[in-house]
Amino acid sequence: MTSTGPAIRGMLTRDALVRLAQRGEVDTVVVGFTDLYGRFMGKRFDADFFIGQTVEHGTHGCDYLLAVDMEMEPVPGYQFANWSKGYGDIHLSPDMETLRVASWLDKTAMVQCDAHLPESPESKVHGLVPIAPRSMLRKQLERVDAMGFKAFAGSELEYYVFNDSYADAARSGYAGLERAGWYDEDYSLLQGTRGEGLNGAVRRHLRDSGVPVETSKGEAGLGQHELNVRYSELLTMADRHVVYKQCVKEVADGIGMSVTFMAKFAEGHNGSSCHIHLSLRKDGEPVFADGTGQSDVFRWFLGGWMAHAREFMPFYAPTVNSYKRYQSGSWAPTTLAWAFDNRTVGFRVVGNGDSLRIECRLPGADCNPYLAYTAALASGLDGIENRIEPPPALDGDGYTSPGVAGLPATLREANDEFRTSEFVRTSLGDEVVQHYAHFFETEQKSFDGAVTDWERLRYFERI
Repeated sequence: MTSTGPAIRGMLTRDALVRLAQRGEVDTVVVGFTDLYGRFMGKRFDADFFIGQTVEHGTHGCDYLLAVDMEMEPVPGYQFANWSKGYGDIHLSPDMETLRVASWLDKTAMVQCDAHLPESPESKVHGLVPIAPRSMLRKQLERVDAMGFKAFAGSELEYYVFNDSYADAARSGYAGLERAGWYDEDYSLLQGTRGEGLNGAVRRHLRDSGVPVETSKGEAGLGQHELNVRYSELLTMADRHVVYKQCVKEVADGIGMSVTFMAKFAEGHNGSSCHIHLSLRKDGEPVFADGTGQSDVFRWFLGGWMAHAREFMPFYAPTVNSYKRYQSGSWAPTTLAWAFDNRTVGFRVVGNGDSLRIECRLPGADCNPYLAYTAALASGLDGIENRIEPPPALDGDGYTSPGVAGLPATLREANDEFRTSEFVRTSLGDEVVQHYAHFFETEQKSFDGAVTDWERLRYFERI
């Protein structure tokens, strides 16, 4: 199912957890799953109780967790959970292949769950809550398996670092924050050293918590950084992505700093991306390259991914803020072109031979990884099944080249395409599309009713 296991530092089996608990080295287990935003939600269990009860029987959580807004307010209009249904429970089943030490927390382990319908908590497939993000990705991975492939992926996340604590940032209204860098620090080892108090700690904690790390580096924004973890089987990567974000935030919080994974923190500055790298294997061998270069499978997967990208944009760019990242000359794409090793396009093809892969540059750091990978697989597999050819590779500047399809300008525009797409409904099902379309619509309406700092600065005195 997943490629992680005890051979990777920090990953645990039940028996290993028992030994750690008996020695007093672990006394708490964080049990969680991701909501629609990609936030890690759950409970902390006494380790002995978790071992004796939760491993076998799971636990429960209120179904409103899949029907709330960012402020945890229940939102009317969802069929899955609402006041008339009484907001009951979903069953959370620990996926023991995700059990790991959370080395940045004291005497703590962590496990990620699948969400099941309460009437069939024992089921590992048919009882999955269809709208839960991890359930949706599992559905697409079943298609991957049925076609004889294995999907591998890597998430590249960027974030801004601030010297202010989260509490201080909140008290200031997130204005006037001190960035942990005062000039463009892209690849700068000097500025990178200044960030080692946070980034070095995060690298070591991830390594010791079952998330193998490759590198960290300064990025092009002031106080912006990127940390990359090793590629893996796709479900494992989505799980690692969630652990990674949780670790970065909690380590920052513990040392009185803060980070943001907003897609666009401030106008005039680069946004933060989540470039996702994806490839397929069959019988253990990579299938994107053949003796002549790029294989048919590679072309068709790329063709399908590109053909359905606009329909699935809310899964890559889920917030109002997401669309402000797509600016010309900002290292974020503005078009759906593809090219070889070209950072101005939405789909950058990198590597060669066994390492040939597709880097999709559409997702922002605010994406829910389960949804982004769901969209990628649904689109790419359709490309293979229907032999969809990509357009010719772009030779030039993706920002200025004519005749290239652009991206939706707003969440509202993207959600309209998502909601009305026949392909998306066929891929996800009517229930899922209805739920997420309402989710994105609610997010847009919340912004539409807000009075922003921009409006006060522009109109308070001079209108």
